[in-house]
Amino acid sequence: MVKVTIQDFKSIHNVEIELGSVNVMVGANGVGKSALLEAVGILSAAVSGEVGDESLLRRGVRLGTPELYKSSFSNGERLSNTLNVGVHLELDENIFDYRVHLQNPSKNPSPYWKYFSEQLERNGEKVFGRSRASRLQLYGIQDIDVIDEKGWLAFIQGIGPEKESPGDVRTFYEYLRHYSIFSPTTLVLRGLASDSTQREPLGLLGGRLPEVVADLLNNEKEEFGSLMMDELLELLDWVDAIKVGPPNKGNLSSSVSLGRQTIIFTDTFMRDNRNELTSYDASEGALYVLFLLSLAMHPKTPSIFSVDNFDQALNPRLARKLTKVFAEKVIAHNKRAIVTTHNPLVLDGLDLENDSIRLFTVNRDKRTGNTHVERIIIDENLRKLGKQGYTLSRLWLEGRLGGVPDL
Repeated sequence: MVKVTIQDFKSIHNVEIELGSVNVMVGANGVGKSALLEAVGILSAAVSGEVGDESLLRRGVRLGTPELYKSSFSNGERLSNTLNVGVHLELDENIFDYRVHLQNPSKNPSPYWKYFSEQLERNGEKVFGRSRASRLQLYGIQDIDVIDEKGWLAFIQGIGPEKESPGDVRTFYEYLRHYSIFSPTTLVLRGLASDSTQREPLGLLGGRLPEVVADLLNNEKEEFGSLMMDELLELLDWVDAIKVGPPNKGNLSSSVSLGRQTIIFTDTFMRDNRNELTSYDASEGALYVLFLLSLAMHPKTPSIFSVDNFDQALNPRLARKLTKVFAEKVIAHNKRAIVTTHNPLVLDGLDLENDSIRLFTVNRDKRTGNTHVERIIIDENLRKLGKQGYTLSRLWLEGRLGGVPDL
């Protein structure tokens, strides 16, 4: 189980979300869906030991000033001095509770946020705690100075003998520190633009997709990761085969420059020797399908990640089917995904009877402007409506689930 707490970040005054393995956020534009993903990015950066522009940008968090990051509602409440995030995480038979309060003045801000307070508990026992007045005492080493801009959780990974240090704390640290928000773009997926946020193995904008597809592709066994090729090609009904290789004059204009490797699709309906399309010419939807499935299945992608605008470039029916396959693979590969969408048919790809798959509606309070998050649970009323032919997409569009604008 993962329970994330967010306080005083942008439009989020106080929100607690209990996540499953696959988590879909829906809501009107401007209600704070992306801010929820970014708050987890701030948590990840804090766990990693530093909260500044570079550490946030590499996780896909939009950069902003402390004045914009810290909530500033106009309802008369006192403005918070800190931005607060925390997580309750059950991992490898241990229960971790991590909380951090981050401070950065609105006037004359620092490049790095300071750790106003930070605490980690494991199975109800304190591993460490800090405040502005405390010093680190750990593993028999007294009075270690750690500057305010550096996190203790990251610091203690490098000190203390292995036999004395809580090794399973490193598992917690590694689980959260690689979190990223992925927002693939067509130009990067096609290989026409570089990825400004390149990560290993897959860039946040889609960089290195051919290399990742090559890792997962096994044409000899007719497999793509843990998918049979037939299952993948059901999603791409015009494709007969997929491979990765260098572009050549036969399938790419000499005026177009791609990378050393490109994804090559064989078109089912074209003549032999004239039926190969590179990522430059192929459907952008096919590239998004490969990207999302690679994210779910590749062993080196983050254990927990987000995708903003999950349905981008996808036909609604393809989005519905891909959602189902994506959810299955995220669960099968023991990952955790948080995605946002505006496509109603994505909801119809969710098996909400499975507790690992969760749907959340995001709204803003009409009086205060606070972001609120509500989980949609299948109850007897929804089951009854389902038997009457109501799909989740229909219920959402009709406003019965929330998460829609008043238009």
